[in-house]
Amino acid sequence: MAAEKWGIARWWGIFLLSLGPLVFLVYRVVSRDLGPDPGEAITRFSGLWALNFLLITLAVTPANQWLKLRWLVRYRRMLGLYSWFYATLHFISGFLLVLDIQNFVQEITKRPYITVGFVAFVILVMLAATSPKFMVRKLGRNWKKLHKLVYLSGVLAVVHFIWLARADYTEPFTYAFILALLLVMRPAYRRFGSSSRARRTVLN
Repeated sequence: MAAEKWGIARWWGIFLLSLGPLVFLVYRVVSRDLGPDPGEAITRFSGLWALNFLLITLAVTPANQWLKLRWLVRYRRMLGLYSWFYATLHFISGFLLVLDIQNFVQEITKRPYITVGFVAFVILVMLAATSPKFMVRKLGRNWKKLHKLVYLSGVLAVVHFIWLARADYTEPFTYAFILALLLVMRPAYRRFGSSSRARRTVLN
């Protein structure tokens, strides 16, 4: 019973913490602290947090494998949905406040960095739409195949970020490094982590 209560408290803690960036953004809008280009600031802020949550979601499995933080797996879907939520905010603010919504198709097709970001967003929409448990049951084995697209979405999102950079590439390349590290940690665990477990089994 105590473990169940602790699990519920942790769920609410992560849920409310994940709303923090949105609360902070609303505060900046209300206090008019968005700089000379509020639309650009909102779009950039929401895009960064979409990427942050995407990387946090991708970090759940390596954290479980290497650090044995098994409890994190229960919250992976929520973290992924928050990535979709902030990506949706990024998409809407981008087209309403920065780009020309009336030329929606032209904006997506004529600018490669928007095309890449849009594909990453569409993937997140598909993953969010198929995240409920009844969709997991309905899709069966295909669910896992579909949700492996999260890696492609992560790569496209980082490429989109790098493409947007105009002078200082430090931040986007830092994200690229973290993503590469997360992607390498999975096969590395299968190669080295499983060997380590086998040795411990033999020694025991």
